[in-house]
Amino acid sequence: MAASDDTPGPWLSIVGIGEDGLDGLSAAARRLLAGADLVAGGFRHLALVASLDKPTFEWETPFAASIPKLLAHRGKRVVALCSGDPFWYGAGSVLAEAIPAAEIAVVPAPSSFAWAAARLRWRLEETIALGLHARPLELLRPHLRTGARLIVLARDGAAPAQIAAYLNGVGFGPSRLTILEALGGPRERIRSAATTGFAWDDIKSPVAVAIEAVAEPSAIVIPRVAGLPDELFSHDGQLTKREIRAVSLSTLAPRGGELLWDVGAGSGAIGIEWLLAHPANRAIGIEAREDRLDTARANADSLGVPHLDLRLGAAPDALKGLPIPDAVFVGGGASREGVLDTVWQALPPGGRLVVNSVTLETEAMLICRQARHGGALLRLAVERAGPVGDLSGWRAAMPVVQWSVTK
Repeated sequence: MAASDDTPGPWLSIVGIGEDGLDGLSAAARRLLAGADLVAGGFRHLALVASLDKPTFEWETPFAASIPKLLAHRGKRVVALCSGDPFWYGAGSVLAEAIPAAEIAVVPAPSSFAWAAARLRWRLEETIALGLHARPLELLRPHLRTGARLIVLARDGAAPAQIAAYLNGVGFGPSRLTILEALGGPRERIRSAATTGFAWDDIKSPVAVAIEAVAEPSAIVIPRVAGLPDELFSHDGQLTKREIRAVSLSTLAPRGGELLWDVGAGSGAIGIEWLLAHPANRAIGIEAREDRLDTARANADSLGVPHLDLRLGAAPDALKGLPIPDAVFVGGGASREGVLDTVWQALPPGGRLVVNSVTLETEAMLICRQARHGGALLRLAVERAGPVGDLSGWRAAMPVVQWSVTK
């Protein structure tokens, strides 16, 4: 889109650069660097173009602190150097959030994922690509299954050993690792090793770790369906049981990039499965008891969604100031005064609400709400076989009444 007369044209050029430095740049990238008044980048990036003898600006830590200083050079011809593809786990996306698109030109280079896939001869479209520079290793967990291939961009030379230890800890010790250092440049080095006993201490950045995942027979592989086994969650009894949880998640209907409020989070199971449904989903869990909040955090970590946003407090007060949800699940506290009113007011048109109840008092409230707002009422009763003396019989769980509605 062309800039209007009162909108500045591109003054910032985001240029991807690889370990081969100037030699690997396209003609367009070279022209931008040749005409630059200032070159910004990390220490390693600036060293790759030092022969140009240009004024430089080194990124600060945290990276966001660099943005105001970069903006101070608006109007100059500035080139910001980023590793490989600036918009695949790169700094380009952070810059683009702060600077209008009309003021930016972009020249990408091959990503580290592309280099790694080429060296390994892996089909990149069938490979899981993760950037874990500043993100927790637990994000690996949902992707681990025998036969899975992952390429992980690691923070530093110590990270591969940490990844190996994590894989061993969750039952994926038989996996094989390939360590790919400084891909595409003169320092490139590629080595493979077993996960068990991995202890290399001479790995240099930038580094990618390729994982060929193999599960031990006793390893737990997280299913990609709603209604995970109850045994995967630590809890004190405050757990939406598997069958009810499966129906509740199906009714909540998670879609990519949506935000869930989980009111009365308990063990965190609903929020955890919401996040497992799509990597771009977000969830905020509200729980009044600190011990349960700690349990929910541990569950989120163990099941690979450490980004579950858990907050201590009781609804409705704890709901004030939260970002607008796409869906709300109320698994506890629905009978508390003001909770359902607050939730209903917070939902935008098209937002989904699911409320579960096991008490007659709350059931009566849901019947009234359904008459007022519409939606569906569902009564769920589950019986499980159990011992009756030396024989077996059916044991009924408490029935659950569910009200679901789209605003």
